[in-house]
Amino acid sequence: MVASFSDLGLSEATLKAISELGYEEPTPVQEQTIRLMLEGDDVIAQAQTGTGKTAAFALPILQNVDSYLHTPQALILTPTRELAIQVAEAIQSYSKFQKVSVLPVYGGQPIERQLRALQRGVQVVVGTPGRIMDHMRRRTLNLESVKVVVLDEADEMLNMGFIEDIEIILKETSSERQTALFSATMPAPIANLARRYMRDAKRVTVAAEKRSVPQIRQSFYEVGKRDKFEVLSRILDYEVPTAAIIFCRTKLEVDSLVQRLTARAHAAEALHGDLNQMQRDRVMGRFRSEQVDLLVATDVAARGLDVDHITHVINYDIPLDPEIYVHRIGRTGRAGRTGLAISLVTNREARLWQIIQRSVGKPIQKERMPTLGDVVNRRRERFKETLRETLAEEGLEPFFKMADELSEEFTPRDMAAVAFKLLLGDTPEVTEDRLAEPEPTSPKTSFRERREPRSYKEGKRIRMDSEMTRLKIDVGREEGVRPGDIVGAIANEANISGQAIGAIEIHDHYSMVDVPSKQVAHVLMAMKSASIRNHKINIDIAKPRK
Repeated sequence: MVASFSDLGLSEATLKAISELGYEEPTPVQEQTIRLMLEGDDVIAQAQTGTGKTAAFALPILQNVDSYLHTPQALILTPTRELAIQVAEAIQSYSKFQKVSVLPVYGGQPIERQLRALQRGVQVVVGTPGRIMDHMRRRTLNLESVKVVVLDEADEMLNMGFIEDIEIILKETSSERQTALFSATMPAPIANLARRYMRDAKRVTVAAEKRSVPQIRQSFYEVGKRDKFEVLSRILDYEVPTAAIIFCRTKLEVDSLVQRLTARAHAAEALHGDLNQMQRDRVMGRFRSEQVDLLVATDVAARGLDVDHITHVINYDIPLDPEIYVHRIGRTGRAGRTGLAISLVTNREARLWQIIQRSVGKPIQKERMPTLGDVVNRRRERFKETLRETLAEEGLEPFFKMADELSEEFTPRDMAAVAFKLLLGDTPEVTEDRLAEPEPTSPKTSFRERREPRSYKEGKRIRMDSEMTRLKIDVGREEGVRPGDIVGAIANEANISGQAIGAIEIHDHYSMVDVPSKQVAHVLMAMKSASIRNHKINIDIAKPRK
């Protein structure tokens, strides 16, 4: 009988946090280690990366932290800065409903920032042995009140030559401390360290499971954190999913992403824990009936989701646990269908992504971002395939008659070209110089977010360039303005369709927006008393560019 997290004696605050993260039941290493650590035992856990060991030691630590005591009570040693950051972020997410301060301490980051945090007071310190030793020499890190020490990936720390530093650090902590050691292998020096510095340690041995998802093609894109939304937009343009779930870690991220996607004319809905049952049923009804193409969700909200026609799962934020990754992507490729799982991975998440890949038992294909030319060509190929499928159907007789009548005046080639133009829009050829990707802009300079109104139904593209007038609004990035705010304000105040609003540029202290020229006067009048993000605005026709 598999235990649940609630069976392990964890607090309500901890259970609520891990439930929101989508954790459903403990892994073997979590079940065994949490029980032992809550009982006060020292633990030696031989477990591979990807078995859920971070939660195994983090949850009992949080259970016993005194949030009113602003001194380090838990110390977690890791071999690398990347792992230190990853572990610290995980603990922060587990402690969402507790007042616990967690500090990652590692080389390569200005030490002054760490000094200020330590002076303010922290309860949990996660760090590399070298930087921990540095703080000890400076007397800026006092370990006297540390009750728990965790050695994470001890064999890696041995390989990197940290074993002597670890011994020095352990000697500075109380002999009454609790110690937990996690290692994929157990070489002799690690076993000797355990014998000298641990008391009657209980052993936990867990093998990593290899998971396979044969019906699902998995791929990922390496992205900068600031570029994630633009990369997602390009992927959606290229893939044109008919039913996709996009996963985010938090409810705020879900709402923000839905707003931005809607501003770019995507049919998107949010699904998270703040929705009541009636709202959830409405959202799911629209998704099942294919009125909505994109469902943006948190893990806990998507729990128990049973929709067979999902074509894509997109990890906008990759999960902190490989188990959750497998649960997410398993929502596509059902009922004998194939599915596509796409993940956006930032540089800081590279190590976590390696863990996820090892967990699923095979490397995952890295993709390059599609160019504008790729998007255009993909749409054309889809259109050709639609034509082939339609030609194979019945009921074309009336159209054959129409074609016969026109064939007396035009060639079949001319008629097909005109029909394609009417269906696809007046899309020009894409040349190499138009495919050049813009260089990322500094956040301190002007920032351009391009929004092109479009409809994805039948590949139709809407063009309004020749009939648009540019307006200038005196709020921008510094006021927290996003494209969706501008679209929403104009659409609501002037009572015009969001689809009619053109390109948007957001700069530090002002924004530019294109609106239909024939509605300029109406928009200016309607927006006279409008506010955006609680800022009273001034709006006028922009001066022509020189």
